Amino acid sequence: MNTTIAKLRWNCRRGMLELDLLLLPFLERIFPNLSVEDQTLFEKVLACTDQDLYNWLIGHEQPSDTQLTAMIARIRNGA
Repeated sequence: MNTTIAKLRWNCRRGMLELDLLLLPFLERIFPNLSVEDQTLFEKVLACTDQDLYNWLIGHEQPSDTQLTAMIARIRNGA
């Protein structure tokens, strides 16, 4: 297994089950097919706090960074 993927899988395991259920499937199914730029952006998303991620992914708030907003939408839609 790729060390980077293993590290990302670990970073997808959050303190909230709701986040795990969105992030892990995205990593498994979508991440390998992303461009290098989008993979880097996904890693940036994973560096955010659980509370921010939760609010963004359930649609209560949007990130101020428009690139993050686009990636959050992709994660939410599973694409």
